[in-house]
Amino acid sequence: MTTTVIQRKWHTTAEVAEMLGYGLSKTKMLVLSGEIRSIKDGRNRRILPRYVDEYVERLAQEAEQGWSA
Repeated sequence: MTTTVIQRKWHTTAEVAEMLGYGLSKTKMLVLSGEIRSIKDGRNRRILPRYVDEYVERLAQEAEQGWSA
């Protein structure tokens, strides 16, 4: 018997806040300002896992550029 694991296709703002260790207000601000991309789903915002990865990668690149300056 094969077990299929269904991976989540997107996250809520609250889930992303927990993943990043941020507060919900800060995460919502980052989403609304476009720092973290999101998809509008009715009244809610959904964040694709790759959008979270892009945000983290951008922060890491900025930090590395700051160290080399």
